Amino acid sequence: MTRAVYGLVLAGGESRRMGRDKALLDRGGQSQLAHMVELLEQCTDQVFVSARAEQQDDAARSQYALLVDRYKNLGPVAGILTAVREYPDVDWLVVACDLPNVDAETLQNLLAHRDGGQYFTAYISSYDELPEPLCAIYHSGSADAIQAFVDSGINCPRKILIRSDTQLLEQVNPQSLDNINTPDDLKNSVLQDKG
Repeated sequence: MTRAVYGLVLAGGESRRMGRDKALLDRGGQSQLAHMVELLEQCTDQVFVSARAEQQDDAARSQYALLVDRYKNLGPVAGILTAVREYPDVDWLVVACDLPNVDAETLQNLLAHRDGGQYFTAYISSYDELPEPLCAIYHSGSADAIQAFVDSGINCPRKILIRSDTQLLEQVNPQSLDNINTPDDLKNSVLQDKG
């Protein structure tokens, strides 16, 4: 496959349940955001960070190529839809910044299976056996399909993948897609809670 693959780190969330910016959580001297950007740089042609308009001057985010959400109050799909509209001719490897266990093997396996002819390639969650939309590939040409869902009131990325012809893969590492949303999640993660 010769089509370019761009990486997108979703870092536009408000981190309400965590009580502090999840993108800035410490990984032994490196932020979770920096870690995710470096991981995507290893396997994609270019990496962008997705942010809300009010975050674009944030020191942590502004050091990277930013894609500022064109849409408000849509949650993660705002960043995804912005990316697929901005660069419609590439495949997008989209990863949320709050997945501390994502590893190179998980990303490489997604990329190795991206030519199934569907708009989306995603893992099956090891918890509920539903598609995991925040570590997935949104293929070239998927923008209109995503927009149609949003226009009909469906802005949940998981629901979009469930209702689409999505190529689903078994996880290579069952814990790789565990996310951290709360201080308790953080205490039990590889990041631990550094206070």
